[in-house]
Amino acid sequence: QVQLVESGGGVVQAGGSLRLSCEVSGRVLSINAIGWYRQVPGKMRELVAEFSSSGRTNYADSVKGRFTISRDNAKNMVYLQMNNLKDEDTAVYYCSADGVMRGTLGGSRSFEVWGQGTLVTVST
Repeated sequence: QVQLVESGGGVVQAGGSLRLSCEVSGRVLSINAIGWYRQVPGKMRELVAEFSSSGRTNYADSVKGRFTISRDNAKNMVYLQMNNLKDEDTAVYYCSADGVMRGTLGGSRSFEVWGQGTLVTVST
């Protein structure tokens, strides 16, 4: 299986910074896309930032210039640096990835997986 584990959430004052981390583990052969999403209760989950399958880096308009997504392939890690946090950034942040993994009986198959989420609370 493939697993994603997020960390780094917490409570921060408006204007502050946090860095979220996402560790990828399991029988991963390749990743097509990986990124960060967030969800507020009662609202749809929305894309925050991603490395897309086409090789582009995409950001939600609301976070452009404040958030930066990065990756360390050697460590199988993806990060989200969040600066100048605002009250409206309060949400549960999820890491998501899709790609190709080794099958349990050999061969390969596609996967799409989500992490368990990490809560970011911005206080004013």
